[in-house]
Amino acid sequence: MTDVAMPGGLGALVSPRGRVMPVVTIVAAIVVLWYLLAILLNWPQVTAMMANNNQTGTTTEIIGATWSMERPVLPAPHQVLAEFWKTTFETAPSSKRSLVYHAWITASATMLGFAFGAILGMLLAAGIVHVKTLDRSLMPWIIASQTVPILAIAPMVIVILGSIGMVGLVPKAIIAMYLCFFPVTIGMVKGLRSPDLLQLDLMRTYSAGPWQIFWKLRLPASMPFLFASMKVAIAISLVGTIVGELPTGASGGIGARLLAGSYYGQTVQIWSALLMAAILGSVLVYAMGGIERLTLKRMGVR
Repeated sequence: MTDVAMPGGLGALVSPRGRVMPVVTIVAAIVVLWYLLAILLNWPQVTAMMANNNQTGTTTEIIGATWSMERPVLPAPHQVLAEFWKTTFETAPSSKRSLVYHAWITASATMLGFAFGAILGMLLAAGIVHVKTLDRSLMPWIIASQTVPILAIAPMVIVILGSIGMVGLVPKAIIAMYLCFFPVTIGMVKGLRSPDLLQLDLMRTYSAGPWQIFWKLRLPASMPFLFASMKVAIAISLVGTIVGELPTGASGGIGARLLAGSYYGQTVQIWSALLMAAILGSVLVYAMGGIERLTLKRMGVR
């Protein structure tokens, strides 16, 4: 009897329902906890406003008010979803009130910074693997570069590049590149070193030179490692872009949307922008996963 035929067997876990139900359960638990926290955090404000208006409300009325405040401490999930729907589907994408408009600006800088970081990371990895001097001298500095908080670096990068006339997309892309090149470098180094001694000796018996070993053995072997690190890198690149938008005072981008919401106390706007950032990050990571599957399939990897 196979696992698929058993109600509690392996087939139940790998079936579509078996994959969806755990996710739905976790999401439902998060939503319930979110509503409870909204009641807890917004309750003092609601009761204070009622006291100022010489009103007394029942527990049900107070709970309803905590879920419908204009500027809550923690907005309820339905408020965030309503704002997200309004600014995504009911607002023209060209409008500065549209989350699609801001998401596209952030996504453009993210992809540019990711491209810069991926290229830089792969070049550094190839140099580190093939040149022992770079391995000993460069790798410690690469690791040390990630110990500096990005919140401290971002304003300096913006100011320095702005002084030479570089504004807009490029400074944010450079900040994203600074964050994302590190995982690509580490993953690529691990992948390029993954072939064992027997494989390397076999290539040498065929009189393969260093470049032939690189292109025909090391590079193909590094692909799974590279794509795993690139999934991490593109998500970090998005974070770097959003952080880079905060000190610029830019009028576009998810970071600018978050900053505007914090200025005017629009917590619902802040949370809807965070939801868009989460969705954008998921799309970018899944897109990278699709590219990985196509690449490995073309290489004959199952």
